Amino acid sequence: MTLAPSVLPARHILVVDDDTELRAQIVTYLTEHGFQVHAAADAKAMDMALSAAPIDLVVLDVMLPGEDGLSICRRLSADGGPAIIMVSAMGEEIDRVLGLELGADDYLAKPCSPRELLARVRAVFRRLEEARGGAPKRGKGYQFQGFMVDVLRRQLRAPNGTTILLTSGEFSLLSAFLDHPQRILSRDQLLDIARGNESDVFDRAVDVQISRLRRKLHACSEGEIIKTVRGAGYMFDVAVTRP
Repeated sequence: MTLAPSVLPARHILVVDDDTELRAQIVTYLTEHGFQVHAAADAKAMDMALSAAPIDLVVLDVMLPGEDGLSICRRLSADGGPAIIMVSAMGEEIDRVLGLELGADDYLAKPCSPRELLARVRAVFRRLEEARGGAPKRGKGYQFQGFMVDVLRRQLRAPNGTTILLTSGEFSLLSAFLDHPQRILSRDQLLDIARGNESDVFDRAVDVQISRLRRKLHACSEGEIIKTVRGAGYMFDVAVTRP
C-alpha cells in the first residue's frame, strides 16, 4: 500500500475589517493561496473567532467601529497573541510608527494589492517557522558583549540574565546584524535579509525598529552596539561569536 505524503496543516488567518467588499476580496485571495481564512467586522467578532480557531495571524484594519485596531493590536500583543499585520488608510509615517510600536509585525497602507499583502503574510510566516525550528537559516545561538541569543526560541538574554522582549521585526533585524557583524548594511539590505526577497517594503519602518532595538540593547550595556553610518546605513559594531 502506498502512503500519501504528509501535508502540513494550513495556516489560519483572521481578517478583521468592517469593509464588507474588501474583507471578502482578501478572504478569497488568501484562501486561493492555501490559507484557512476567517473573517470579522469588529473586535467582538474577532474575539469570538480567536476563541473558535487557532489563529496564526491577524490582518487588522485600524479604523474599526467600537474598539479600534490600535487598541486591539496593543491588547493582542500584550497577551502574546497571533502575529499582526495592520492595514490602514492612514499611511503616514507617524501612523506606521505607532502601529509598530504597539507590537504589529508589519504595516500596510491602503489601498494595497492582495498580491503585496500575500507577500507580507508569507514573510511573517517564514519568521514564525524559523522561531519554531522548522527551517532555521542560521545557527542556533550567538553571543556578543555578554548577551546571549537563542535563534530557535527567538530569545535575547542580557548580560545580567534577564530576557529582553523583542517584537518579531526587531528580532529579525537583530538576526540580520548577527549574521553580518561589523559590516555596514544599508536599509534595503537589512529589509531584504530580515524580511525575505518577497517583501516590497521600502519605507522608514526599518529605522523605527532599529531605533527600538538600539534602545533595548543600550539599556543593558555600555557603549554603542548599533552605529548609524551617515549616508550608508547601519553597522553592528561588536564582535559576535557562536557558542
